[in-house]
Amino acid sequence: MPPSFASLAALLGSPTSLALYLLCVAIATFAQTLSGFAFGLVFLSLVASFDLASVADAANVATVLTLANAWAYFRAHRQPVPWPLMKPAILTSCVGVGGGLVLLHWLSAGATTALKLLLGVVIVLCALVLLRRGAVRATLAPPRQFAAAGLVSGLMGGLFGTSGPPIVYHLYRQPLALDVVRRGLLLMFAANALTRIALNVPTGGFSLRAVLLSAIALPLVQVLTRLALRLQPHVPANVLRWGVAALLVATGGSLALGALHAR
Repeated sequence: MPPSFASLAALLGSPTSLALYLLCVAIATFAQTLSGFAFGLVFLSLVASFDLASVADAANVATVLTLANAWAYFRAHRQPVPWPLMKPAILTSCVGVGGGLVLLHWLSAGATTALKLLLGVVIVLCALVLLRRGAVRATLAPPRQFAAAGLVSGLMGGLFGTSGPPIVYHLYRQPLALDVVRRGLLLMFAANALTRIALNVPTGGFSLRAVLLSAIALPLVQVLTRLALRLQPHVPANVLRWGVAALLVATGGSLALGALHAR
């Protein structure tokens, strides 16, 4: 028998929780569209800090919404995707996604507090990595370095639904135009999201609550992505990067401390 309206409403939570959840989606969408990264990190850190969903559900929602954000971006910017550049990273990242999912299912079975602690620590470390922009290389890195960055990013993508920091750090050190970097990141995030969904859904790793939360947020992501694209030229990159990093440190640190206190 299909679930009733009352049971579906109970899955979504109170109106206050739902409004707070949509605010988290909005903040993450703006951060992702303006910078080319950070949707999963911002979304996960906010949702976990406010205890709006389990880490597994939040990671699944982040996967769907990241894919929706990339689709909206590429529909608005009909420029060629940098597939030849990103191919080595994308191929290895898809393997990493599988490994990350295995680890997530193992931790979710009986180590929820440990998973939240790990997520908090990873978010803080990622914020520090995003701030530490290394010097731009004189020449493009060889494919094996793209592959290595893609593998680590894919592992994070499978575990937390966010694969940004390793590949972001790697791409921003390449002698590439910022627009190429942004399109490359979104292409990889979309590929990781598709891989994660393809592996997760058949194994029952996608709960009904995650489906409902994703469906409610999809229209908001589409609208806000287009709005953020109009604001993009007017937001200084350094201001955005420091703002995202500060948010990640605050929420990730709070999440890690809360998990330590609960042990």
